[in-house]
Amino acid sequence: MQRLKTRPQFQAALAGGTVSRTSHFALHRLNLTNPTDKPSATAEPCVPASSPEQALFGLFDVWLGAMVPKRWARRAVTRNAIKRQIYNVSERFCDRLPMAAHVVRLRATFDRQQFISATSEPLKLAVRQELEQLFERASRSEVRP
Repeated sequence: MQRLKTRPQFQAALAGGTVSRTSHFALHRLNLTNPTDKPSATAEPCVPASSPEQALFGLFDVWLGAMVPKRWARRAVTRNAIKRQIYNVSERFCDRLPMAAHVVRLRATFDRQQFISATSEPLKLAVRQELEQLFERASRSEVRP
């Protein structure tokens, strides 16, 4: 699994559309086309991509990025903990995700009355359960022919 690093990569993946949503998270996906599907007899070492978005992703692999805006998670320690959870949970679902660029985006805040500490175990558990639900829904939607 590759990680998204640049702003254009994130923007392209977000433009791909939402494939799964929970109360706090949304999963966006941009499907990538395999460059080896083209005839290789006349192919040059550097084959131009079929679209500008495809050019952003050098490898045909599963790409993942995490967006945790300050608007929904004020403390840096909370944002970092949520990002760690996103990357850890996504590793379990890597083999079930299609070859595409994915972005997991936090879209709502976790209630500070319920989760007082920025890195409490109940918050980590709630985030993990919701992320598993998000990826499970996304992997089920991809199973259809």
